[in-house]
Amino acid sequence: MSFRTLDDLDLKGRRVLIRVDINVPVRDGRVTDDTRIRAVLPTIRDVMAKGGLPILLAHFGRPKGKPLPEMSLGQVVDALHDALGGEAGPAVLFAPDCVGPHAEEAAERLGPGQVLLLENTRFHAGEEANDPAFVEALARVGEVYVNDAFSAAHRAHASTEGLAHRLPAAAGRLMEAELRALEKALASPERPVIAVVGGAKVSTKLELLGNLIGKADQIVIGGGMANTFLAAQGKDVGKSLCEHDLAPTAREILGRATAAGCEIVLPADVVVAREFKAGAPSEVVPADACPPDAMILDAGPEAVRDIVRRFEGAKTVVWNGPLGAFEIEPFNRATDEAASAAARLTEEGRLLTVAGGGDTVAALNASGAAAKFTYVSTAGGAFLEWLEGKTLPGVAALTT
Repeated sequence: MSFRTLDDLDLKGRRVLIRVDINVPVRDGRVTDDTRIRAVLPTIRDVMAKGGLPILLAHFGRPKGKPLPEMSLGQVVDALHDALGGEAGPAVLFAPDCVGPHAEEAAERLGPGQVLLLENTRFHAGEEANDPAFVEALARVGEVYVNDAFSAAHRAHASTEGLAHRLPAAAGRLMEAELRALEKALASPERPVIAVVGGAKVSTKLELLGNLIGKADQIVIGGGMANTFLAAQGKDVGKSLCEHDLAPTAREILGRATAAGCEIVLPADVVVAREFKAGAPSEVVPADACPPDAMILDAGPEAVRDIVRRFEGAKTVVWNGPLGAFEIEPFNRATDEAASAAARLTEEGRLLTVAGGGDTVAALNASGAAAKFTYVSTAGGAFLEWLEGKTLPGVAALTT
């Protein structure tokens, strides 16, 4: 994929509208986790280094087109200022609207060494409707557009897609890194490619599995999804979470994978318990020997050893979803051990690892492996849609 980056734009002395994702958790008016803010700092700093005047566009929460004080981005100003270096860093200004006189005047006054944050774009119904009049109003605030919010790129909104057609446009550094990582993982990967797909339900991952069958050499299925596939093969899964009505779909997926030369990997053994709670008594049994009164809550040690062996023979791993009920010990063990092995192989330069999705990020962070993966996406829906093979409007608008 060919797309424009900051290096393709002349930014000197120009007002640069940067679409960022700083939809961060806030409690009592204070940001409690500034991870997303820190993720966009390289783009802000690069724009300033190139002589541009950064103006940040962002959404916050779901105000549904109406101004709501509790969803004001004014709550983020102090955290942004601190992340940029506090008193030693650039001044952070705030405009009480993202369009109109307040925004335009604040942008006109913006000078070197300053960053302007505009109010929540979703305070206007035209944002999510991608209304041309609202796009035009946003465009009047800046001269150049940079999209650094891959996490919102699956939405064709005014600030994520419309502006890219109205102003000279490019990807920011975070967007650039995400796109290059995903391209290496699926568009032009080193083989063999292993996809790890976990989570509770097959029904939420049908499109994902359908796309990966044509791209991956092996697909490791874990979590509650694995139970549905085991049941589809005639194995008793007891009281486990299982979509029994999707057994025909699971068998169809298995057949399509075989025809495509893609191996579906299911656990040979599983960890079962009678209660779903921390520290519940558990035991390891073969995948076809789940007691009728028990629940499968994790992949077993032989299954993990099998996954690790496969990782050792692979070149690329794409990961979406945990292998078990990772939130509760000891049912986090399979996810932790497999993730740690992938992280070790990545550190040794033997494996490219790309992971994403809400539960995936939480699971990898809990295991301590996330920092060692090649790339971990926090994009959620956009990451999943990319894996499903869908065109993301915010990305398509930046392609050359």
